[in-house]
Amino acid sequence: MTTLDQAPLDVLDAYRTCEFATLGRDGTPAAWPTAVRRKKDGSLLLTTSLAFAQKALNIRRDGRVALLFSDPTGSGLAEAPQIFVGGRAECPEEIMTGPDGAEDYWRMLFERQPHSRSYVSAPARWTMDWYYLRLLITVTPEQVIVRPPLAAPDADAGHEHGIPSSLPGAAQLAAYPSAVLAARDTSGAPVLARTRPVPTDGGYIVQVPADCAAVPGPASLLVHRHDDRMNHMHNALVRGRLEAAGDGLLLVPDKVVEPMGSGRASDALGLLRRTKRATDRYLERRGLSRPKVRWDEFRGLAAAARRPDGV
Repeated sequence: MTTLDQAPLDVLDAYRTCEFATLGRDGTPAAWPTAVRRKKDGSLLLTTSLAFAQKALNIRRDGRVALLFSDPTGSGLAEAPQIFVGGRAECPEEIMTGPDGAEDYWRMLFERQPHSRSYVSAPARWTMDWYYLRLLITVTPEQVIVRPPLAAPDADAGHEHGIPSSLPGAAQLAAYPSAVLAARDTSGAPVLARTRPVPTDGGYIVQVPADCAAVPGPASLLVHRHDDRMNHMHNALVRGRLEAAGDGLLLVPDKVVEPMGSGRASDALGLLRRTKRATDRYLERRGLSRPKVRWDEFRGLAAAARRPDGV
């Protein structure tokens, strides 16, 4: 019996992504959508590319992390419960150039995200090697909470009133029916809860379930989406500070981060430039040359993941 056995494992395995929170250098918990593979020993395997290594750097400084499985898009589940997992993570320095140690993870990704198979062949691989230069993250769960799906919005709660355009993150939050709050508990550990932010002149009022021990302090709101095949992705993080507001909490925003751009066609080229620079910077700071991806091994897994219909 492991801590993770307290969760409905079939549901957890069906989720295509989860929200994964780490603690930044300034203590702000930041969550991003991440694919996860459950291991037989009850731990969870995640990966991050060198181009988006901030999660790894955060973990090496403070291993306390949180995961929330709350967006069942593509899972085939109706009214899926949410699953919160709190725990500790480790991320070794070794850069993985092949799938060894994460074969099941890559099989899962190639099966669930068919478009990623195209990255292993020319010409895509000439610009996508950063995608396969990965750091492995292993999470040991210490706490599991199962929550019901987020309740339908209350028509009288003010959600339909729109978001004041002067607030940072207004446009991003307005495009989504809900968001995930990343905050800290009294010990400083990250906690997560899906919520429906309500706009006010000073920020976004957020309600969290009773089992979410969020307290005032640095916090953020994540919105993200993907389709049933983990394509057409978008994510945005609204950073700020959580304050007490009557019986609830108020997120006062100060910054918006959109690592993949806002969805414009021109964003793709900008993303490729940023990922190359970020990968080069990670390697340069460690005095490392750019490793060579073991393309043949990835191509073998991608080919094996193809469905009988050839999708």
